[in-house]
Amino acid sequence: MNVNERNSLQENIAQAIEEMKEEAGRKNDPYFKVNLAELARRTGISRKKLRNLKKNGFVVKPNGNAGRHKKNHVLSGFTNYIDNLLRRSMTNSVVIFKRLVDLGYAGCKTQVKKYIKDHKDLVPIPRATVAPQGDRARRYRTGPGEVYQMDWGFVNVERGNGTVYRAACFTMICHHCGRRYIEFFPNAMQENLFIGMIHAFQRLGVPKYVLTDNMKSVVNGRDSDGMPVWNHEYETFMTDIGFNTKLCLPRHPYTKGCVERLVRVVKGNFVAGRAFANYTILNKEALTWCDEQDSICHQGNDFVPEQQHSKYCMQNVSVLTLTESLRKYLAPVRKISWDGFVCYEGRRFGVPYTYKSKFCRVMRDGFTLSIYSYDMKELLVTHDVTWSRADSFCEEQFPEQPEEFPTAPVKASMHEEPAPAHGNAFGRFNFDTED
Repeated sequence: MNVNERNSLQENIAQAIEEMKEEAGRKNDPYFKVNLAELARRTGISRKKLRNLKKNGFVVKPNGNAGRHKKNHVLSGFTNYIDNLLRRSMTNSVVIFKRLVDLGYAGCKTQVKKYIKDHKDLVPIPRATVAPQGDRARRYRTGPGEVYQMDWGFVNVERGNGTVYRAACFTMICHHCGRRYIEFFPNAMQENLFIGMIHAFQRLGVPKYVLTDNMKSVVNGRDSDGMPVWNHEYETFMTDIGFNTKLCLPRHPYTKGCVERLVRVVKGNFVAGRAFANYTILNKEALTWCDEQDSICHQGNDFVPEQQHSKYCMQNVSVLTLTESLRKYLAPVRKISWDGFVCYEGRRFGVPYTYKSKFCRVMRDGFTLSIYSYDMKELLVTHDVTWSRADSFCEEQFPEQPEEFPTAPVKASMHEEPAPAHGNAFGRFNFDTED
């Protein structure tokens, strides 16, 4: 009970006692005996509580345990985990509650909210707010399946040895319904952009336009009339799949605010406090997270993105058919080194020496890496991706070396004895062996 509640209760009791004195004609009698049953009827307070208040002259006092907290509570054992998330600017109580439930937390979300509120001092100071970009304007809206927005997001990944490297997250979202797709890559090269777009189109369908910013893997620049000069590989990619691209204004990310917001949600919701073993497992968890978010009703749009996309957007998009020309985008070209290896995602994999060309194509599907010929007509070898930094060799990676064999029967022989045991340096101190 806070101060305001105590004051309100005190006023109700005092007013009821004054009314009872006035009705009895003993308004100024200090020895007036209060009828607890009548006082309970007038104030709605139980007789048991009124008996306790009567001992103090009907003066409402604060509880003796006010301000004290239990040493052991439902969050005991989880506070260090929450503190680490707060130090990483993770203040979303819904996300923290889900993480705690996975760790065995049996309490409610209210306790998590209260703990976050009481420990706001652990959250780093946010960046200074920027000046407004302009006057109020109407939101940009598109029809079902008309425009997708895509972008890259970058996160720092800490290895067990203390080193840090940067990973890239490809994001794409339907501008009409908000259905999303994310996929993580070791870098943001153009080949990974093509792989992410194909996987997103297989999940969401191929729209009429894709809205993106002026990234180097999409556009080389603009001509004198301000028209984009497309990257040659990206222009061929657009023609092979059958979609068009719209570019945002330079240094104006608000044009594609949906995907910018998605990148922010991924960093603050999915990435915060997450540990992963490899990109295959991470991307499976990312797809599960996308399914969970797409199956929740979004209050801003007042519909479920997955249902809205299936009902309306899929009627206006085309289904992507994986042809031979598109499969080449999923298998980037790699040059074979002098010692018979190709490098893919920071690791080296062996190629059979019988393949004479200097270039091949590499494609990873889950935990299996396949190496094809340059024209994708022949499968050369497959590797089990262990995500170890050691080189992965294959059979027939090196030609067989000539070996000499005896031309006459071998008659000479000798005997091999077991390896001698290593001497004990402290054996001379064994006094049990003395005479």
